[in-house]
Order: sequence, then structure tokens, then C-alpha cells
Amino acid sequence: MKNKITFISCFILMYVTSFSQSISSSPYSLYGLGSLYDADYGSIPSIGSSGIALPSDTFINNLNPASLGYLPMNHFMFEIGGKAIGTTFQSSVKTEKRNNFQFSHIAFAFPVTRKSAFSIALRPYSSASFKISEFKLPISNSSEYYTLNAEGSGGLNNFDFSYGYRVSKKISMGFTGTVLFGNTTDERSYTISNSITAINKKTDYSGLRATLGTQYKIDSTFTIASTFKLPAQIKASKVQSVENISNTNESVIESNVASDTDDYYMPLEIGFGISKRFKNNINVTFDYEKSLWNDTNQSQLYGDFVNQDRFALGFSFRKNKNIRSYWDSVRYGAGLNFDTGYLEVDGKRVNNTAISFGVSLPVDNTFSVLNISYSYGQKGKIGEGLIKENYHKLSLNLSLDGIWFVKRKID
Repeated sequence: MKNKITFISCFILMYVTSFSQSISSSPYSLYGLGSLYDADYGSIPSIGSSGIALPSDTFINNLNPASLGYLPMNHFMFEIGGKAIGTTFQSSVKTEKRNNFQFSHIAFAFPVTRKSAFSIALRPYSSASFKISEFKLPISNSSEYYTLNAEGSGGLNNFDFSYGYRVSKKISMGFTGTVLFGNTTDERSYTISNSITAINKKTDYSGLRATLGTQYKIDSTFTIASTFKLPAQIKASKVQSVENISNTNESVIESNVASDTDDYYMPLEIGFGISKRFKNNINVTFDYEKSLWNDTNQSQLYGDFVNQDRFALGFSFRKNKNIRSYWDSVRYGAGLNFDTGYLEVDGKRVNNTAISFGVSLPVDNTFSVLNISYSYGQKGKIGEGLIKENYHKLSLNLSLDGIWFVKRKID
């Protein structure tokens, strides 16, 4: 069973990650640095993306660096993940379907001492991949409209270095240092009457960010936790060409001109989570996160950044420890997630609601697990300048565990 699961999952993940350039196709990735990416590890996608209070005792928990304080000694953990997403986009005039494959993450974690551990991870932070045709927008203080055509790609990546330390039997603390880097390309044309202004732009971004986390075990079945993602300024520079075309004239205003542009600001994000186990086989997790986008004082041409609230509720179940068959050791999960969104277009929020289900298939008697989850969600709505997204997402995370520096008793 172990060899079959490992072979099949590795094959699927290599297939999915080979399409990682097609990382997103949401029209909302037009804004800012693109759509923010949910790269959840282990079984977290199946429990509504909740888990701030879960320890990293059987998988790498990327939601809270303090969880690394519970990584078992002599265990080396490796994880890779990918996603397949099918989305239906609906507006007041048309419906369109798109499918894409996404690389999710690759991560390593290993103990430093009996009470501390270190992890390294690479994952996307945002994805800007969009194509908009003949989109009419009003001209300020006028009854006329202009037409927008736009196409873009790119996004930012997260390179995380995390350290967690168990201060006592009940308290652990952690820190994550994140290097953000990447670029976006953007080609837009604005048509007003018989005049077209075309702008081609490539913008490079780089910056640093820090995350602090804590976990507190009230007892063996109940844990509370918190995270603080500190505000950060992401430096930006661009190379841009601008051309104006009319019936009587064609002029190049700029040609590959390099310059600084407005930096991107990431907000203070505060998270709170709880984890409660019942009867030793049912676990409930709940997370709440607040992102203070208003304080970044930044806006977009077509919308504004607003404070964001995210709620996540998860349930997991596994039979009692008296395992008689392989399926007795399988863990099942389900979850709900609601996100108010951080964008407001014409006074309307772009929120997101999702439900999820999944299973964790263990590989023999180790911590190695193949996590498979399915989620269905809706983002935005039809009309009032918004587009509704209905999506089906299949997530596949392979968590492999190896034991270091332990002598074998039987050869």
C-alpha cells in the first residue's frame, strides 16, 4: 500500500506542477499584485483552511510557526502540494468556463533540539493572470464611457524561513521571516471615442515580512493560538511603454522607460485559533483572522482595499487508536470558510464562501500521509460591475516523514 500511494501521488503531483505557470485565471487578479493565494499544507484544505492552533506533530503547519515546537525529535518532514481548479465565470451578459492547474508549495521541516524545529518553504503569495475584453467603465463626472481591454500575468512568491520553540509543556512560540519576490506584466488599452491609449508595463517587486505566533495548551485536548503578521512595504520598479493611436495620428509617448512606481503595502494581520478534541477521535478547529487593509492607504483605479475578516471552521474524525484495518487509520475532514474579501468595487465587497471535504491516507506506520481534499466555493456576484466565480478545487498534498539518526535494531 505504501509504495502504491507514494508512486501514484508523486506522479499526479509532477503532472500538476508541470502546469504551474497556469496558476490563476481570476478576473479579480487584475487588482494589486493579483489574487492572494491559499497554499495550505497537510490536511488543512479539507478542514476549511483552519488550523492556527494545530501542532506540527504529524505534518508541517504553515499557519503558525509556533507549531514547529511540537515536531518530533529525529523526524525529517517533506511536503509538496498541487491543485486542479475548474471555474465558471458569470456576468450579466455571458458565462465562461476555465480549468487550470496550480503548484501549491514545497516545504521541509526538521528538529533542531527536543523543543525546537526549523522549516523552509517556497510557495506562491499572489497570482495575476487575467484577460478582459471590451469592458465598459464610466468616465468620472461624465455620462460617457471608455472601453478597457487588459491582459496580464505573473505574481509574487513566498520564500519562508520559520523557527518554533516550545517554552514549556503548555506554551510554544515561533517566528517566520518571509522573502517576497516576483513580477507582473500588464498590457492595457483604453478606447475613448476614436482614440486608443495602449500601455505595456512590467513591474518587479521585492520585500521582507515577519510573522509571530504562539500556541497555548490549556489541557491535552484544548489549545488556543494566535498569529501576528507584521505590516510590510514591498518595493516596486517598472519598465513601461505608452502609445497613443487615433484616426489621424500614431505617437509613441514612452518606450521601455524604467522608473520607480508606487510600492505595495501589506497590512497588519491578526489571527486567533482554537483546537478542541472530543472523545479522542473528533477534533474541531476554528480560526478568525483580521487584515487591516484600510491602514495601508492604497487604492486601485477600479476599486479600494478594505479591512478583511476571515472565518474558518473545521472538523476531523478518525476511529479510536485500536486499529484493526488500514481504513481504521484514515482521517476524514470537513470544513466551512467565509472571507469578506479585501476589495470593494463600486461599494460592493468581493467576498468568498467555500465548503470542503477530504481524507488523509497514511502510508504504513509512519507519519507519511497523502492528503486529498475537494472544495466548492463562490466568489463575487453577478451584476453591479462584479463577476461571480463558481469553482471546484481538488487539492493533493503529499507529506513524507523520515526518521534520522536512529539505529535499526534488526537488519
